[in-house]
Amino acid sequence: MPKPGLIIRRLKPLVFAAGLAPAAILAWKGYQQDLGGNPVEFITHATGDWTIRFLLITLSITPLRYITSLPDLIRLRRMLGLFAFFYGTLHMLTYVWLDQFFSLSSMAHDIVKHPFITAGATGFLAMVPLAVTSTAGWIRRLGGRRWQLLHRLIYLSATAGVIHYYWLVKSDIRMPLFYGAILALLLAFRVVRTLRRKPSPRLATAAR
Repeated sequence: MPKPGLIIRRLKPLVFAAGLAPAAILAWKGYQQDLGGNPVEFITHATGDWTIRFLLITLSITPLRYITSLPDLIRLRRMLGLFAFFYGTLHMLTYVWLDQFFSLSSMAHDIVKHPFITAGATGFLAMVPLAVTSTAGWIRRLGGRRWQLLHRLIYLSATAGVIHYYWLVKSDIRMPLFYGAILALLLAFRVVRTLRRKPSPRLATAAR
């Protein structure tokens, strides 16, 4: 039976191809002029959906490591997180370039008038330091503990993304609620795991 590390190495090319597939399909639809009556809106929604999906998939790696007893799954997390940033960048560029044509005054007006724009921008900005510091070199520079604290920004990014989606839709809120429920479960897992690892005050006193 192949070792877990070997399994993950074999999985990496497949995960990379799967991560690129939504962008490739979107590009093919654009080439075929099959983006519907409002191509900008189609691209905006598609890239936004995949940003949230990859954020949630990235966050699910930790619980999956414990459920499957495959700690080497952690090796996929950086790639998945970078795909979330990739689609988030496409989502932001679609808004800034194709929708607003780099009009700072128009974007400022949108931020003031539409809170969902502010939530989306917050989620994207929270991803920037995560992408920049995703390399092993940055882990060494920051130290493991500080790096882990910084990368908890992914929870802020995912939460802001779900709020952005919820405020954006006007009637059918099923998908943002679905994503919100998944995020709530992932946050609950982290809280429970942290509480289990934290010694009780009575045990801490007895250990002194």
